[in-house]
Amino acid sequence: MGDESLSRLVAVTGPAGSSNVALAAALTSVRDAPAGSCAVILVEGVSDQAAVEALAARRGRDLRREGVFVVPMGGATNIGHFLDLFGPRGPRGLRARLAGLCDEGEERDFRRGLTRAGLGPVLARDDLERLGFYVCVADLEDELIRSLGTAAVERLIAAQGELGSFRVLCQQPAQRHRTREQQLKRFLGARAGRKLHYGQVLADALDLTRVPRPLDRVLVHV
Repeated sequence: MGDESLSRLVAVTGPAGSSNVALAAALTSVRDAPAGSCAVILVEGVSDQAAVEALAARRGRDLRREGVFVVPMGGATNIGHFLDLFGPRGPRGLRARLAGLCDEGEERDFRRGLTRAGLGPVLARDDLERLGFYVCVADLEDELIRSLGTAAVERLIAAQGELGSFRVLCQQPAQRHRTREQQLKRFLGARAGRKLHYGQVLADALDLTRVPRPLDRVLVHV
């Protein structure tokens, strides 16, 4: 359960970076710990990881010390590989406690993956939540924007020195007639690294009494 397993998952998550650092840390710790003593939160990408870890820190939690690892999978379609490695029933299963977040559009991939991993049948959203997996509508960025409100998100963009860039985007023909929420979401994903950066920025700014439900519940579950 060492280099071969790690190399296989690196191949599906993409080139070296923060996702592979998180994967290697989780793999090493879970492998060396008693079965069930560690938890793995499976998320689609590194911006989701940043938001989950930022909120946990704001709540005074040290996930690593607790044996909880947030692992980006490089997309929801990779969930089967990660369940095979970290889950309780796969041929290489490390028997970690599992939880996760997915976008609304990828809910079916999660249901299918969990069912094939022997954790189902997972036929409805309630079944996902029973297992510790929560669906973001439409995705985590949308959840964060709704929770904060568009005016607050614009103030955060201004504080990052990017308000001018956001206003330029809003004037583009394809963006002019979109809602403010849609423009903000487009801006957050418009440049490499920006989505990751703002995952933490937005989570750091949340009112802790108005945390998006999926983000709140996944942390409660572990």
